[in-house]
Amino acid sequence: MPSAKEKFKTIDEYINSFPEAVRERLQTLRKLVKEEVPDAQEAIKYGMPTFVFHGNLVLFAGWKKHIALYPVTTEMEASIEELASYKTSGKGTIQFPMNQPLPLPLIRKIVAFRVREHLSRATED
Repeated sequence: MPSAKEKFKTIDEYINSFPEAVRERLQTLRKLVKEEVPDAQEAIKYGMPTFVFHGNLVLFAGWKKHIALYPVTTEMEASIEELASYKTSGKGTIQFPMNQPLPLPLIRKIVAFRVREHLSRATED
């Protein structure tokens, strides 16, 4: 597990700092976002892997007991019923426990929701 003081330059560096089982989950999440949003750029922001598409689209992080995905908005929580099955926080994160499979269809919905949000904002500008 990375320490809070580690500074990563790439998503590969970030993912490779974890044990193999966590790395696999993080790579799966990364691959899913790339499939859903092939035009998104990869970056490290706030010390976490970030996909940028008309702004910060989604960020993810590995923790001791869960994988976190950011941001989860109140609009998203109202629109995607499956979010209620997972722990969320007031800081806009959803937690996927390490002892459960990643809910890939739900993650795809979250990413698609974020894309719609970003595209609607881009057309308003």
